Amino acid sequence: MSEQQRYKLHWISALIEMLKTMKEALLPLVVLIFANGFNGSRSGPWFLQYLSFIIFGVLIIALLISGIIKWKRFVYWFEDDELRIESGLFVKKKRYIPFDRIQSLDYTEGIFHRPFGLVKVKVETAGSSSLKKAEGELTAITKEAAERIEIEMAEAKSRKKEKPVIEGEEAILSDDIQEMVVEEKTPLQKVFKMTTKDLLILATTSGGIGVILSGVAIFMSQFADLIPFEWMYEEISAFIKFGVLIVAIAIFLGLLAVWILSVGMTFLSHYDFTVSLDKEDIVITRGLLEKKRVTVPLKRIQSVVLVENPFRKLFGYASVKIHSAGGGVGESSRINLFPLVKRSQVETHLAEIFPDLHLKEPVNKLTSRGKPFYYRIDFLWMLPVIGALIYFFFPYGLFSLAIIPVIIAFGLWQHRSAAYEIVDHQLIMRFRMFSLQTAYTMKKRIQSMEMKQSYFHRRKDVATITANVKSGIGSFHATVQHMEVEEAEKILEWYEKGKQPSEVAQE
Repeated sequence: MSEQQRYKLHWISALIEMLKTMKEALLPLVVLIFANGFNGSRSGPWFLQYLSFIIFGVLIIALLISGIIKWKRFVYWFEDDELRIESGLFVKKKRYIPFDRIQSLDYTEGIFHRPFGLVKVKVETAGSSSLKKAEGELTAITKEAAERIEIEMAEAKSRKKEKPVIEGEEAILSDDIQEMVVEEKTPLQKVFKMTTKDLLILATTSGGIGVILSGVAIFMSQFADLIPFEWMYEEISAFIKFGVLIVAIAIFLGLLAVWILSVGMTFLSHYDFTVSLDKEDIVITRGLLEKKRVTVPLKRIQSVVLVENPFRKLFGYASVKIHSAGGGVGESSRINLFPLVKRSQVETHLAEIFPDLHLKEPVNKLTSRGKPFYYRIDFLWMLPVIGALIYFFFPYGLFSLAIIPVIIAFGLWQHRSAAYEIVDHQLIMRFRMFSLQTAYTMKKRIQSMEMKQSYFHRRKDVATITANVKSGIGSFHATVQHMEVEEAEKILEWYEKGKQPSEVAQE
């Protein structure tokens, strides 16, 4: 094919690009408008009186024009088993993405996509060239066009595996693959689905309330000069005079409003969260206003991690994350497979996806030899802090002594939680920061293994063992600290029997 057909995005992408750029420039725009005032200058030429509105209008027009130009100059086509993209506002950019490097095509349906039957397509590759962006992104195309990309990708991968025997068979092969793609998309095996009750518990325990409160604090710090703190102080002082009960009710209502907002945000982002199995891929769909569809190839999953948050554990819940190789960061590397799931049902759901994975709890716990190392360092660096608090805030600083038993108790908690086990060609490691994490990893997926020993470790015959697993373009580190050095060496010996090289680091 000498001349390839070139495709354009839907015209709505011009509006989406404008809004995206406007969102990025929102904070400077707000600062500019507030700095100039809404009414501008009361004296002088007429345009100075409406300077803020003129600046805002000119900016909107400029962003709209730039969005239209970006849409006009964006084209994509298929050539030489590659997805080729040409774009650029002032500088023309070309990007060629081989189909055999594409890891997944992730779809998003936003509020501007759904009325027109469109999707946004993010092209994730095995080795992304950017930390924050996908290898390629088609802002708005029809679902038929997105399906055409899948067909072209399937054809390219099939041609690489085997060549047609009979000349002229390429057209027939293309039709067969198109039918195959359509057939593979329909019979999805549903594995997991979140209920409304799960969404409520997820919102309450996810830290969304803290994010909202911290966002309010950041906003107040950025616009401190514009907030009438004196008036607010006078109003709050007058309100406190109504009594402790009224103040308590007001605080409760405020926290309730924040909780409702957190629930609403979680509900919108995780609505209809469903995990399905499509032969060699995991398909995750979620979202109400913006519906997202993420595809994760099973062959790229490096580790499965069970996370047990202490608060969720009270309700019998946990979460499951998976680490995937390639594709950059975010949803392409560390994926929330089950954001919230009944702890008693974890093994059942995971067994449907990973039938070869041993989903048992590790039975080898740590001995008491390494126990002091879990709290000794924290204890030592906190002593100067406690001393300073006592000195400068005496006698109230004496309450800081209560930190000591908290540090020791937390270290003992971490020591008691740590465990490990080797099952055939699989390593299970359990460790705790605040949440308890249990990592299930096959030997062939471990990139490297490290054993670390400090001077004090060698005196007590203990060591720290770390299994490094690829996660996106980075790594995930499963670590069991301060274990018996003999046990650490057994894990290294088990790993060294494979093909991967191991690394023993000493400090």
